[in-house]
Amino acid sequence: MLEPERHQTILEALKKKNTVKLQELVELTNSSESTIRRDLTYLENRNLLKRVHGGAARLQGNLIEPTMTEKSSKNLQAKNRIAQWAASLVEEGDSIYLDAGSTILEMIPYLPSHIVVVTNGLTHANELIEKEIKTYLIGGSIKPTTKAMVGRGAVESLEKYQFDKCFLGVNGIHPRFGYTTPDQEEALIKQIALSHSRETYVLADESKFSEVSFAKIAELGEASIITNQLSEEAKELFSSKTNIKVVTA
Repeated sequence: MLEPERHQTILEALKKKNTVKLQELVELTNSSESTIRRDLTYLENRNLLKRVHGGAARLQGNLIEPTMTEKSSKNLQAKNRIAQWAASLVEEGDSIYLDAGSTILEMIPYLPSHIVVVTNGLTHANELIEKEIKTYLIGGSIKPTTKAMVGRGAVESLEKYQFDKCFLGVNGIHPRFGYTTPDQEEALIKQIALSHSRETYVLADESKFSEVSFAKIAELGEASIITNQLSEEAKELFSSKTNIKVVTA
């Protein structure tokens, strides 16, 4: 099978289901594993798919955003491992910013008590109060899907603070396009929090890598990444652009 035919076959397979295993593509195209790996790299570099461990996955629509409930129900074990590691970076006396992401929410049970937290996460506020952590919820309007505070009021409120550490969730992490999210209002809030923090960490499981959403937050090098699983090839690629911690247990 010629190269253009293989590429079309791979893309057609991904239209039928969200993920396709490497071995399936080998059999489907009657090609070697090394050939299919080269094809996947070529197609990923042109933003036509994303490589995942053992195969390829279809890219999500760049304006589609799951609700907070949907986010919270996915990849729970991975999110918990990432969140626990991230929380271990917080020290007594720190002032931190917690973004309204579902993985960030998982950090709260592991945080020390004698800290100050600023958040735009409406869902986070009650959890922080229950843990008796001093908490500031920024102003603004409430975004129904993610329960995040956004808008002019949120921007003006957030501008008043400086943080030791900032923890962000994102929808896409891409070597060329950086950190992205579907909503430009949320992207702006994340940008401000990042710029007002001494250290910034992006918490993301492996499903967010090589995804691209509508609104850019920052370049890869502007934050460190905490994740749970990456192929050696992806780890080498992203490690060349920023600090990355892969939490395996």
